[in-house]
Amino acid sequence: MAAGEQQAVHRPGAFKQQNKAHKTGRHRGRGAQDRENKGRVPAKVLSKKIKKNVSKLDRRHKANQIRRQRKDAVLTEKRNLGSKDGPPHLVAVVPLHANVVMSSLSNLIQSNEGDILHEDDFKSNKFALVCPKMKQRWCFVQANKDDLHSLLDLAKVADTLLFVLDPQEGWDSYGDYCLSCLFAQGLPSFVVAVQGVSDIPIKKRTDAKKHLSKLIEKRFPDAKLFHLDTAQEAALLLRQISTQKQRHLTFRDRRSYMLAHRVDFQPSDESGLVGTLKVSGYVRGQELDVNRLIHIVGHGEFQMMQIDAPPDPYPLNPRAHKTKAKKEQDVEMADEPANCAEMEEDVKVLMKADPSLQESLQSEVVPDPMEGEQTWPTEEELKEAEDSLKVKIQKKVPKGTSTYQAAWILDEEESDGEGDSESEDDDMGEDQDDAMDEPVSEEEEGSAEEPEEESETVTIPDSTRDDKYDENLDEVEEEQMLEKYKLQRQDEMFPDEVDTPRDQTAKIRFQKYRGLKSFRTSPWDTKENLPRDYARIFQFHDFFRTRKRIFREAEEEECEGAMVGWYVTVHITGVPVSVLEHFKQGAPLVLYSLLPHEQKMSVVNMLVRRHPGNTEPVQAKEEIIFHCGFRRFRAAPLYSQHTSADKHKSERFLRSDAAVVVTAFAPITFPTASVLMFKQRSNGMHDFIASGSLLSVDPDRIVIKRVVLSGHPLKIMKKTAVVRYMFFNREDVLWFKPVELRTKWGRRGHIKEPLGTHGHMKCHFDGQLKSQDTVLMNLYKRVYPKWTYDPYVPPPVTWVKSEVQIDPAEVEME
Repeated sequence: MAAGEQQAVHRPGAFKQQNKAHKTGRHRGRGAQDRENKGRVPAKVLSKKIKKNVSKLDRRHKANQIRRQRKDAVLTEKRNLGSKDGPPHLVAVVPLHANVVMSSLSNLIQSNEGDILHEDDFKSNKFALVCPKMKQRWCFVQANKDDLHSLLDLAKVADTLLFVLDPQEGWDSYGDYCLSCLFAQGLPSFVVAVQGVSDIPIKKRTDAKKHLSKLIEKRFPDAKLFHLDTAQEAALLLRQISTQKQRHLTFRDRRSYMLAHRVDFQPSDESGLVGTLKVSGYVRGQELDVNRLIHIVGHGEFQMMQIDAPPDPYPLNPRAHKTKAKKEQDVEMADEPANCAEMEEDVKVLMKADPSLQESLQSEVVPDPMEGEQTWPTEEELKEAEDSLKVKIQKKVPKGTSTYQAAWILDEEESDGEGDSESEDDDMGEDQDDAMDEPVSEEEEGSAEEPEEESETVTIPDSTRDDKYDENLDEVEEEQMLEKYKLQRQDEMFPDEVDTPRDQTAKIRFQKYRGLKSFRTSPWDTKENLPRDYARIFQFHDFFRTRKRIFREAEEEECEGAMVGWYVTVHITGVPVSVLEHFKQGAPLVLYSLLPHEQKMSVVNMLVRRHPGNTEPVQAKEEIIFHCGFRRFRAAPLYSQHTSADKHKSERFLRSDAAVVVTAFAPITFPTASVLMFKQRSNGMHDFIASGSLLSVDPDRIVIKRVVLSGHPLKIMKKTAVVRYMFFNREDVLWFKPVELRTKWGRRGHIKEPLGTHGHMKCHFDGQLKSQDTVLMNLYKRVYPKWTYDPYVPPPVTWVKSEVQIDPAEVEME
């Protein structure tokens, strides 16, 4: 290189590769953290569960141990049920057809050799069977299918349901109705059996079996059909009942429950209407604590006074039981009568209630009338509020123009839109002229020219079917149902739309309503203007956290009570005598122990879906009969949409196309629990209308009722229109001026000013309206359920077919 020449330097061009710089500062390394901490150690987080680094082999051993423990628990439960250590296996026999003969079925089950039969002296539809050979004992209870509530109550405590079918038809319409209710409530273990297949001719027997197999596949896909025609088949059925896997109902796994075997009543006053009820039966589910409250299904909550231990009426080894009873009798004969009575009492009484630990029956809060006192605004403050709504508008007008003439002077926007409205009117007029000039079709012309056909008059006598049908028709009920159908159809076509009253101002009629900028995002205070009934209820700070804590405490604490499988007598205080009369009529008496807080009243939300077999309109705040878990009660609920927002739109009717949330005042029940809804007819029958599950217990769930006021555009400018028929006086237009307007075609706007004194108003929108559009105003208010809770539900009237049965011979004679 020459001395005078300079070295060429490479300069990067515009397309040089640009590498990303290192992202420092986001994530510090461990060394950087140690340098910053300078030896300081962070505080240890205290946790109940110590996390240890477990090897793969130890994790495998732990999984095997857990699997083995669960398997042993299932086997222990199966072995205890029906054995000497557990209660008898409770089997509810449910006939699904009217032709099923229950007496022959009972005789067939009782015909096994070596079995000990215990007949119930009180009612013939209950008997116990003890088999020393199999070391099992069963208690069979025949369900009264005519009383649907008794059938559902029996299914809440039964270990197994024995469905008995007809060999020809399987089940009838009422049997299918009972199955729908049982499936909605939750099925325990079940067995499907048929009796009378041997009576069918041999040539038709195969077809009958195929028909039954196809029929039960719809309801019971994996069930096996058992035949009950011989003693051997009955023995196979008993073995299947004892050895099959038990299905659990969630609402009864965490509580103690009992089916009454014997009932005695001791009046506590001279009237004899209230007293102590002594209920004897086997403890099932969990241990029974005398300090807990007891719930009698269909009658309410009560307190227990003591628990006794009488001798087991169905012992598995009767010889040992008799020997023990004989020795006790010899000891009693040797002692004095006074000491004998004391010893007998000491032996029989298991535990007595402790007043300091016993739960209270208080279900409502006693409200303080002075707690929510507020000051009412003075007349001067009300007058100032009214004057603030009267806004004066200033316009540039020629001299000498009155205020009435100035109101009709158009703005620049309105004057620009006049031509557009006239052109629209011309287009509509041309369309009407074209419609008038349309020619008549050839079919219509031909029908006008056709000659009349020959005809004769024939007198047709009224049939017997119509006469019998009209006898059972209630005209008043038909008119009421027609009116409900009209209201439901009107609500579907024009949802939430109401007519503005002419006899009173809309300001007074809708004074409890308000407008919202956005139904989803606008705030609404949950404690604002609550009714007085909300002062009587209980509320949790966090309902699901409380439920989790109560379930955990129930599992961890050791309850000192009557163990599962013991035959005990429970003394229940303050029970009306109607409970005993209900039991004497043959209805099952079911007891459930309550968890803490479950006797207190609150606002219960249930998620249900309409039953497809019922299409009659069900209006909000109508009295409905509920089966919620182990409870049965009556209430007048609200219906609302099931959404994830903080506000939920109210529904006037129970919808059939979507899931609906039902809100009612009821006692607290911890989920999960099934929900069934029934509606009582005027003749006393109960219709199954919906089913679902318990959602939550939350008084802060806001249910909003929407009211839509509609108006029609009279004159349309570019973005401004004159609307009428929404209001009928000037004061209402000024009162509702801050509320936003919308149209059915998606436009949004607001009221600018009233015009005249007949409710016309000038409105401004975000675009030009169409002449066939409708202007709407949404108003909202919060609604609350009615306090009509009643734990007593009368039994329904016997179910009958809606169709009138007619003798075919009478039809042939006609």
